[in-house]
Amino acid sequence: MLDSSTINIACIQLNSGAVRQENLERASSFISEAAGRQCRLALLPENFSFMGADESEKLSVAEEKNSSSILAYLSNQARKHGIIIIGGTVPLKGSSNGKIRNSCPVFSAEGELIALYDKMHLFDADLNGKEYYESATVEAGAAPESASIDGWKIGLSICYDLRFPELYRHYSSIGCNMLTIPAAFTVPTGKAHWEVLLRARAIENQAYVIAAGQSGMHPGDRKTWGHSMIIDPWGDILATLGDEEGIITAELSHSKVKKIRAALPALKHRRV
Repeated sequence: MLDSSTINIACIQLNSGAVRQENLERASSFISEAAGRQCRLALLPENFSFMGADESEKLSVAEEKNSSSILAYLSNQARKHGIIIIGGTVPLKGSSNGKIRNSCPVFSAEGELIALYDKMHLFDADLNGKEYYESATVEAGAAPESASIDGWKIGLSICYDLRFPELYRHYSSIGCNMLTIPAAFTVPTGKAHWEVLLRARAIENQAYVIAAGQSGMHPGDRKTWGHSMIIDPWGDILATLGDEEGIITAELSHSKVKKIRAALPALKHRRV
């Protein structure tokens, strides 16, 4: 019987490009490494299977949920290695408006799809003259989504969601003790805000935060920040990466969450 009081998790950082097979091969290698380190769960970054030169290229690689080759790949990897996989994001065809959904799937160690979260907050910004309009190709998700695994409750989110604390407050209010954030943060926003926001989400919700990022240069001269992190409920960084591809791991403990929430019961002191 699995000991649900602790869980070993892995956070995978990639430098994905426009060749899906190459991306999947690198992801497979790191998933295998995570399993070899006795990790129960692995988190991949946003857009792990495809980072094209332009956001519109996602339209050409998006698939129907029921026939998605990337979802099938994740299911097979989970089953092969006996590991829970939170699959970063997968481009899935949306409704009839021609847009896609930026979807974060969760697969059990048996390869079963147990949760699917569609990114709610879309990144539309103009940073130093470089424009990003995710809403031009992606339709926003309608609701939060969580997954329960081995006694842990995980609140799912994606990249730009990180800036909206009400989403994570919702997750803590329903009992989430782990928050996952696959991302592809830009360098300007990552340098200024990534660590600050991640630690804030952990501290204010007294939950573990697991953030897996894209890193380095991608097609179309897009550069992402990296610096994937695992943060405990006190806001301490348990593990982090720099700019390189790689994997970080940590052991998460229910007792640490309970101890911090008991010593400083801020979640019980809320007035609004």
